[in-house]
Amino acid sequence: MTLSNFVTHFMIETLVSSKTRIKLLMKFFLNSSNSAYLRNLEDEFGESTNGIRIELNKFEKAGFLESRQEGNKKMFRVNTLHPLYKDLHSIIMKMTGLNHVIDYVLKHIGELDEVYLVGKLAQGKDTGIIDIVLVGDRIDKNFLIEQIEKAERKIGKKIRYVHFDRAGFSIDKIAEPDMHPLLLWSK
Repeated sequence: MTLSNFVTHFMIETLVSSKTRIKLLMKFFLNSSNSAYLRNLEDEFGESTNGIRIELNKFEKAGFLESRQEGNKKMFRVNTLHPLYKDLHSIIMKMTGLNHVIDYVLKHIGELDEVYLVGKLAQGKDTGIIDIVLVGDRIDKNFLIEQIEKAERKIGKKIRYVHFDRAGFSIDKIAEPDMHPLLLWSK
């Protein structure tokens, strides 16, 4: 982990003392299409339902999360209309290092159309690996590798990527259950 990521992570942990709350921020504010219910989060976080329920209720009461009933499950999702949503999303992007991935890699490597975050990080799980899917034509692969290496050194995480030409790409190729594609950037 680099110094800037360490500082950002330390600041978040200082401001937000609850590890459960940090996990919920990652889960919902990194990918706004994520939704979950209590038992699902219990399995994912490996924590008691009581602690998670308390934090979910706080987030819902503050307006950060919305809920709806699906059968006997209360499903939670981030409220993207909350006035602080964009700010919290930006903080989570910095905390995970995704802002550096965008700065170093995506803006300089060729004619990209779209970039998706997939895998564990797209699910809102903190991980040392960033998985991205690059969609576009005429990408300078040598320059891409050079930029990825720079970004990896900066953020202290491994970046894995898959590249598709525009003609060979379909969202169905990355829409598998474990992938959770999150559009990070588009032309």
